[in-house]
Amino acid sequence: MWRIDEQLAELNDRLLDFGALVEQIITLAGQAIIEQDIALAQLVIDIESGVKQKEKGIEALCLKLLMQHQPVAKDLRVISAALKMITDIERIGDQSSDICEIMISMDGAPYITKLEYIAQMAAATTKMVTESIDAYVKKDLKLAKSVIKYDDIVDELFDKVKADLIEHIRSGKPNSEQAIDLLMIAKYFERIGDHARNVAKWVVFSIRGRKEKKPKAQENAEENQNQPQSEE
Repeated sequence: MWRIDEQLAELNDRLLDFGALVEQIITLAGQAIIEQDIALAQLVIDIESGVKQKEKGIEALCLKLLMQHQPVAKDLRVISAALKMITDIERIGDQSSDICEIMISMDGAPYITKLEYIAQMAAATTKMVTESIDAYVKKDLKLAKSVIKYDDIVDELFDKVKADLIEHIRSGKPNSEQAIDLLMIAKYFERIGDHARNVAKWVVFSIRGRKEKKPKAQENAEENQNQPQSEE
């Protein structure tokens, strides 16, 4: 029995290391966007290139645990949650890199608007990622639930960014291409918030044996919002 405990401890350490790496990536990505620092954005892309390999290593360890042992319910929940969490954590790194690639493609052109709401989104999603990992480390159910709820703030900020940038495009102001780029950056931050929320939900599952659910009305509203559109 000591063997599975040892491997579970290794899983925990690897997941913490993975989470810390992605925390660093999103923090630097947010800083690069706000400061329009192309060198920092490139550093984010370079760091992110190693994320996928770390994900594969953790996935292999989880599968090894499942194949070599017959985990009891509690341990099985931890392993299953880890398998789900690493997918979301990897996506956070990937989308942080995408944000930086968009910013680099702007080639240092001055921003067409103040990034007030995008800056708030960057701070909010960084907070969500950090606290979702902290909730896992501390097995903190209350903190995990607060991360899930905090995603609503990110969604509200995205709606504000979208309204401002769409108005810029509709009014015929110059540099509409950049407005689209900034909208994509905001959308990536919104998706990062979704992934951090998912991590927190899997933390809840690992502790309680079931995921935290949103009210049915809210779930239906989000499903309708995410229905495929005839044109993006």
